[in-house]
Amino acid sequence: MTNSINEIPQSKVLFVIGSNPTEAHPVIGAKMRQALRNGAQLIVVDPRKTELAGKAHVWLRLKPGTDIALINGLMHIILKSGWHDQKFIESCTVDFEKVVETVEKYTPEYVETITGVPQHLLKAAARIYGTAERAQIFYTLGITEHVCGTDNVMSLANLTMMTGNIGKLNSGVNPMRGQNNVQGACDQGALPNVYSGYQKVTDPASREKFEKAWGVKLPEQAGMMIPDMFDAAISGKLKAMYVMGEDPVLTDSDAHHVIKGLKHLEFLVVQNLFMTETAKLADVVLPGASFAEKDGTFTNTERRIQRVRQAINPIGNSRPDWQIIRDLSNKMGYSMTYNHPSEIMDEMASLSPIYAGVSYERIDEQGLQWPVPHKEHPGTQYLHAGGKFACGLGVFKPIEHQPPGESPDADYPFLLSTGRILYHYNITTPGYSKTLTDYRSEERVMIHPDDANRLDIQDMETIRISSRRGQVQAKSWVTDRVPPGVIWMSFHFAACPTNEITSSAVDKVTKTYEYKVCAIKVEKIIAPD
Repeated sequence: MTNSINEIPQSKVLFVIGSNPTEAHPVIGAKMRQALRNGAQLIVVDPRKTELAGKAHVWLRLKPGTDIALINGLMHIILKSGWHDQKFIESCTVDFEKVVETVEKYTPEYVETITGVPQHLLKAAARIYGTAERAQIFYTLGITEHVCGTDNVMSLANLTMMTGNIGKLNSGVNPMRGQNNVQGACDQGALPNVYSGYQKVTDPASREKFEKAWGVKLPEQAGMMIPDMFDAAISGKLKAMYVMGEDPVLTDSDAHHVIKGLKHLEFLVVQNLFMTETAKLADVVLPGASFAEKDGTFTNTERRIQRVRQAINPIGNSRPDWQIIRDLSNKMGYSMTYNHPSEIMDEMASLSPIYAGVSYERIDEQGLQWPVPHKEHPGTQYLHAGGKFACGLGVFKPIEHQPPGESPDADYPFLLSTGRILYHYNITTPGYSKTLTDYRSEERVMIHPDDANRLDIQDMETIRISSRRGQVQAKSWVTDRVPPGVIWMSFHFAACPTNEITSSAVDKVTKTYEYKVCAIKVEKIIAPD
């Protein structure tokens, strides 16, 4: 996030797109409700009628996969109305004219034909956002989990820069990261193309620095993204995998392809708290410790680095992940001598400029928001102050609307979108958590009343949902929270492995699966006579 969570209640305009924060990020969702009570205006862009959509001043119910057209349409109206920030554009950005040329054709009339959003609502949203002195954009996986996910994000950056809503309090673009430490994992190089602090693997100077610190020769090219790994396993190029804290059999798209890849490996190691579906395929299972059983840090979605303190001893033979990695490394011939996570943080600070001023002593009572470039720095509440970007000037990128990787047709006439529900996060298997299963123990498939009536499907009736990749069964939830032609499911329940039917299409840059759009058919299950 470019801004901080505590800025939200004082916000004047909130633009929430591709996100359901009251369920998927409930702390932030609560802050948004507080902002509404304080008089903020809310724009929500979502095919589903979420809680926030019901509270929005303007709700743009677009067709899934048409975000770029909608954002270009907003920019078209803002530009034609003179609401863009010409001073910011001229002093802080480049290539604006390329975007101006691209959005020219995205008139409200044209955008409605693509997105299904009525022209008057598009104009109303453009007025609220375009005339705001300060406005914040919030997005999550509804933006990134598309074949054009990277371009979706770039489009939001264009909109933010066009209006000058960046680099100041209550103004920015805020991706809400998943889990409690997705941000921290990425910060410290748990990506195939960067080292700690987002220093590129392909940059010779960065590579030389890490080679010197670690005493090894490092590859000159980036590693494989997740979908590439399964392809490489099937082809025989990839021989082994070490899966830590993940259950790709249930959480990755096109699960049959994932399982095929894992079964082609010569050696599979899984490190996890539970005997997951992926762990059942492993040659070796290493029992990791939970958050309550270890010391360390989490870095949350607002870039805040916070201490995690051990509350109980690890259960059974489980151990903190860092200890397992350290000891395994030593047995494989590479010496690691860490005795405490604080020593690992000290190494991070020595190698990563954005963490340079971080130490356990400094975050003992209060977390710090990176960048923290030196030991006296107080942390950074919001990024890009004064319109200053890491690369110098903000670069506008012209983006055109792109269709999803898969669209409905005669055989698969419905569109499936997936997401999360409150309290659950990824996969819930009976026995993992009684509290979670008491709240919701099975999948419910949202289907519009018109579609249900046409298929003679009653509420809470077991139905079959099929795609070109497989099929699952679950109980129906007849509701107008989804539009006609759209089906919505979560992916939390092992008994209904939704990702057996989701698309294998990926974003061309990030290789993120397109979980938000795939073609399916829905059938009433008729009991035999």
